[in-house]
Amino acid sequence: MHDYDKSSKWLIQHHGAAILRLAGVEGIVEWRPLQAEVVMPRYLPDGLIAATLAGEPAPRLFVLELATYPEPRVADQAVRDAAFVYLDRGVVPEVFVVVLSPKGRFRVPREVEVPSAGGTTALHVRWHVVELWTIPADDLLAVPEVGAVPWALLGRVDGPPEPFFRRCRERIDREAAPEERESLLAVSQVLARLRYDDEELFRLLGGERTMLELPFLDTLKEKWMKEAAEEAAREATRKATHDNQVRNIVDVLTARFGSRASTLRPKLDAIGDEGRLNDLVKVAAVCESLKDFRAHLREAAGEGKAR
Repeated sequence: MHDYDKSSKWLIQHHGAAILRLAGVEGIVEWRPLQAEVVMPRYLPDGLIAATLAGEPAPRLFVLELATYPEPRVADQAVRDAAFVYLDRGVVPEVFVVVLSPKGRFRVPREVEVPSAGGTTALHVRWHVVELWTIPADDLLAVPEVGAVPWALLGRVDGPPEPFFRRCRERIDREAAPEERESLLAVSQVLARLRYDDEELFRLLGGERTMLELPFLDTLKEKWMKEAAEEAAREATRKATHDNQVRNIVDVLTARFGSRASTLRPKLDAIGDEGRLNDLVKVAAVCESLKDFRAHLREAAGEGKAR
């Protein structure tokens, strides 16, 4: 499962009302997630919420189907969601399909009619579709629930995104419960990566390391561990190459001019540029004296020019 999907489901369980509000549902008095109570696990909707609205005596059932991209299968899943909740509870739910990011020209349809083989019976199901990238990000951020912030990052931003990212961070810092603050920042980053590819923006939300706190982000953890191992291997190779170059230079100079050459090792160690050390290996083989080599060494170290 994509980390986007896992992040979305975390938001449903912890901030489901925010999704209903950004989809246009008003007057929510209370709500609770019911996903675990549905008895047909193969076709579980992404989220099933019971929400009581102002002026209504009983809660309504809301199905939330979250799609990373608009794909044909989303409509099929919406039909299944409605049908299975009806079979399980005897109530037709309100179905909301939230699409996170555009892809190609396909748009999720708003309704489907499924006929029987003989044409005597048909199921006609319609639902509400929310395409986040078409909604002004400011409108999403204005939803009165801090759980709307991650979704706002997928809205339409007019102008540079950095000021908007800062506003999102400020709102999470100001309104999130202490025990959820880090999770909201991490989930916000995961979703924002669908739209943006700028580590400077992600650092405004805590950076990659903040996401390590979320247990479901195993893919990212594996990626970072692999990157860290690769970087450690590269650094070890660089150090081994550097040490070998310095040793070769000192050995050549010692063979030609005696043990005094070893006093040059600290300055050679301080040169990190592999190309400059390669040049000094050649100089060590042809220089006229240690004094001559020191002049080239000063140039390589940026202290002056050889004469």
